[in-house]
Amino acid sequence: MLELNLVLLGPPGSGKGTQGERLQEDLQLPYYATGDILRAAVRDETELGRLAKEYMDRGDLVPDEVIVGAIGERIDSAEATDGFILDGFPRTVPQAEALAAKLAELNRELTAVLLIDVDDEEVMRRLAGRRTCVENGHVFHVEFNPPEREGVCDVDGNELIVRDDDKPEVIRHRLETYHEKTEPLIELYDRQSLLRRIDGAAAPDAVADELRRSLATLKLEGDEAI
Repeated sequence: MLELNLVLLGPPGSGKGTQGERLQEDLQLPYYATGDILRAAVRDETELGRLAKEYMDRGDLVPDEVIVGAIGERIDSAEATDGFILDGFPRTVPQAEALAAKLAELNRELTAVLLIDVDDEEVMRRLAGRRTCVENGHVFHVEFNPPEREGVCDVDGNELIVRDDDKPEVIRHRLETYHEKTEPLIELYDRQSLLRRIDGAAAPDAVADELRRSLATLKLEGDEAI
């Protein structure tokens, strides 16, 4: 298996960010979290950020024309030659089609889509207590992973905040959007035999172990196909 091109799929609060960072370290692949890309653009007041901010503040999906180009540039970069990990993209069937078209243009294809599955009740519990580093996006939780000092990031000492999209009314809207727009991707990728389902309700270490087992199985299947 020469490339490992992965998509992390799941509802908001499923732990995609935590597991994406672990996979990045394990696999030594670039990790592209759409939310981080957009929040950095908003913070830096770039053109992309100005376009995205009004949608993000409401909990709506950022329009395809805003995000597809940003992702396309990254997967076509030198650092992604051996593969990549995408988190938060694609989120709709048209985005999945745009990703497939871009990969085909590059003579590449997806290796697997890793679905971290969590129910709505657990999502609400997780996101209500989430606190995010205002500068660099490090994530803590008041119950599961509290910082050493309340309101202060352990990593860089910056302020921890409740993101606008982690407020209860926005979380509910985000879940509605996920069920309507993103869940159809589960069936799409399952039909393409790309989907690997992971129980996201387990502890983070257990989820990480299951992801590693799934990727090990995937590698064996790839080696046998050569």
